[in-house]
Amino acid sequence: MVISVPRLVIAAPSSGSGKTTVATGLMAAFASRGLAVSPHKVGPDYIDPGYHALATGRVGRNLDAYLCGTELIAPLFAHGARGCDLAVVEGVMGLYDGAAGEGELASTAQVAKLLRAPVVLVVDASSQSRSVAALVHGFASWDPEVRVSGVILNKVGSSRHEEMLREALDESGVPVLGCLRRAAQVDTPARHLGLVPVAERRSDAVDAVGAMAEQVRRGCDLDALYALARGAGELSGAAWDAAAAVVSSPPPPLPVPTLGAAPPDPRHRPERPGPQTPDGLKDRGSGLRAAPRIAVAGGAAFTFSYAEHAELLTAAGAEVVTFDPLRDEQLPDGTRGLVIGGGFPEVYAPELSANEPLRKAVAELAFGGAPVAAECAGLLYLSRDIDGQPMCGVLDVSARMSERLTLGYRDAVAVSDSALAVAGTRMRGHEFHRTVVEPGAGAAPAWGVRAPERRVEGFVQQGVHASYLHTHWASRPGVARRFVERCRTS
Repeated sequence: MVISVPRLVIAAPSSGSGKTTVATGLMAAFASRGLAVSPHKVGPDYIDPGYHALATGRVGRNLDAYLCGTELIAPLFAHGARGCDLAVVEGVMGLYDGAAGEGELASTAQVAKLLRAPVVLVVDASSQSRSVAALVHGFASWDPEVRVSGVILNKVGSSRHEEMLREALDESGVPVLGCLRRAAQVDTPARHLGLVPVAERRSDAVDAVGAMAEQVRRGCDLDALYALARGAGELSGAAWDAAAAVVSSPPPPLPVPTLGAAPPDPRHRPERPGPQTPDGLKDRGSGLRAAPRIAVAGGAAFTFSYAEHAELLTAAGAEVVTFDPLRDEQLPDGTRGLVIGGGFPEVYAPELSANEPLRKAVAELAFGGAPVAAECAGLLYLSRDIDGQPMCGVLDVSARMSERLTLGYRDAVAVSDSALAVAGTRMRGHEFHRTVVEPGAGAAPAWGVRAPERRVEGFVQQGVHASYLHTHWASRPGVARRFVERCRTS
């Protein structure tokens, strides 16, 4: 299979240069021309893809060489870009910044090379004039395999400023493909973990994306940018496919008792055993192979998820339904498993706490042994409380806000058998939070982490797997397959 989707990588010398504004504006501007635009984000970021989805009407997808491995970058890209006229890939941090101590791994530059895509450098020109040429020359010549093929100047102060910048760049050999003036209306509010997600400010976000598109239309040469995208090199290989990934993953081992699991909650009344199938597993009337219903938390408080997770669960045979812990007072009927990803429960703690019926329903499901996969925000939601606000009480831990930001990639190994993985399973993950839970690990920890310090973290308790670690299941499709099988048999 040959992948020939026109594509651009939007990069910058550093964070704060305006990548998100330019990339999102380009996506929206090209989409308004009637093009099917595929949006992508380098790295683990969950928030920017929400703005990309708003701009294009398509799911925003991540390309993370650390979490998924370099071999999956092109297949995952092709999966997201299938049938599209153009793909726009927003970079992460500075062009050559990647995983700490890992060289170019997970950098925008590495992803651009893996995709054989031209790079457009967004430069914050607000405090420079002729020096911009030296900066662009340095980035364009640092790695000959990275094709820095154009520059978009951002935060330009005046017509005279623009003239000086263009004159300087005439000598660099890198063409100027856009020049954007300072525009407060495209700014998006931020807080302790970055931009405020689209789900929390949809109306304002729509206006902001519209302003980005208009600014890009006025200031950028869209025809030249599209011609550049069409010059991207062809890629060979098959697009990633969730069904094929699940089929090729190792079959999940049979259920085993979880070491160190907490005893059943005495308040919970065990379900009476149902009819037994020949192999001794319960059949709740719909057949052992019937699709188990897995509820996935969504809404404003739980916005962090990778699209491939739901696709893998579906491919593994589950029926995936979404619920909103801020609004829904009960779990979807027939829920057999629960996935609670990342987000901002600390921002919505009073509202989540006030929804007592749902908190009780989650606790009852968890104490009944149903599989529950909780990452970061999900871990907080399962705790006793967040800064004194009662949560579900599934885990005997307390959560609180902290002054310290915990951020970075992690190399981890499963410490305890769980609904997600057998002990010894290696996975790479990412932490991004400004909260702490006390204690930080249970009697049966979820993960052993090697760096930046050796430690165990998270909780495996009955069917619950809860941790601060965000993982990308495309790197280990067997995780989704095992979770679905546990939902069938629990």
